[in-house]
Amino acid sequence: MEAWIIFTVAAAFLQNLRNGMQKSLNSILSTTGAAYTRFAFGLPLAFVYWIVLYYLSDDQLNWGWVFWVYAFVGGVAQVLAMVSLLRSFALRGFAVGTAYAKTETLLTAIFTVILLGEKVSGQVLIAIIISLVGVFLLSSAKSGTRLQDILFSWTERAALYGLASACLLGLSAVSYRGAALSMDGEGALLPAASTLLVALTIQTTLMSVYLVFYEKGELVKVWENRRKAAAVGLASMLGSVGWFTAMTLQNAAYVRALGQVELIFTFLTSVLIFRERIAKAEIGGTLLIVGGVLILLVE
Repeated sequence: MEAWIIFTVAAAFLQNLRNGMQKSLNSILSTTGAAYTRFAFGLPLAFVYWIVLYYLSDDQLNWGWVFWVYAFVGGVAQVLAMVSLLRSFALRGFAVGTAYAKTETLLTAIFTVILLGEKVSGQVLIAIIISLVGVFLLSSAKSGTRLQDILFSWTERAALYGLASACLLGLSAVSYRGAALSMDGEGALLPAASTLLVALTIQTTLMSVYLVFYEKGELVKVWENRRKAAAVGLASMLGSVGWFTAMTLQNAAYVRALGQVELIFTFLTSVLIFRERIAKAEIGGTLLIVGGVLILLVE
């Protein structure tokens, strides 16, 4: 099995784990404050990880302006993607916003071609579209919203914010790959870790400034709940290591497409751990996602 596949599946699993842990913080902190813990508590760990790799590696990296532009665009785009998705939820469009945010895989493929000039095969595009149909089916089943209502609601504000989030996430993923590749490293670990460290620094700084000016007292609450926040930060950082390394090794569109297995982990968690009842549409959506992933892996 290729290394990028292992890193991607591990990242998807850790992201699902992080989301589960972050839910406990959502009842204590604001939505933005809970999201902030991913960056602020992940940053010190990312720095330690980078230091270890730096001293163990003989790799000479190119910290040129191209790297800094890509890293800055990727870091800012990811934060704005989160803001757009939260705005979508605020409009009571959770199902619609989430569904359209998952078009990220298709948009990542488009940005990959435009920004990096990398090809995306027809088979991979078919896999992405099949998985995307599965995502829409899952979203409709979980929310009780009719599938046709989600599919034809793309002009609603919630859907537009979801699409904006997807666009920004796609731009972020491709930018991270561009940043890592621009360093001309011999391996993948150190360039990926360097990109992660810079991106987390940018994101933590931006969100710290936001919380200071717009959510006064939230940083104090974050610190008071630092034990739970640290666990979220650890899971998030380890997941990010997986994503960043995979996207350094492989086309970002391929990585994000395979990353849809996160939804399968979420489905299994709800069934096996929380013993939730499942609808036929959820089973169908999950099978479509699995089918898309399998088509991708045999490419």
